[in-house]
Amino acid sequence: MQIKVQEQLSPSDAKVILERLPERIQEALFARASEIEYPIEAVIEMAIASFLDTEALGFADCKPGRGQ
Repeated sequence: MQIKVQEQLSPSDAKVILERLPERIQEALFARASEIEYPIEAVIEMAIASFLDTEALGFADCKPGRGQ
């Protein structure tokens, strides 16, 4: 069975992640998305990628351990 690797977070995956986060974090993510006029899935992706690699803009250029 082949697994398709995605370089970006899908809207449906973003919804699942958001539903599992505390409300204050959801609100902060939506506020940031509105502030920079990006889709919520891009903001979630950027938040996770920057946690793993401070130099990454998104999953595509994330190399965990590089930015620490």
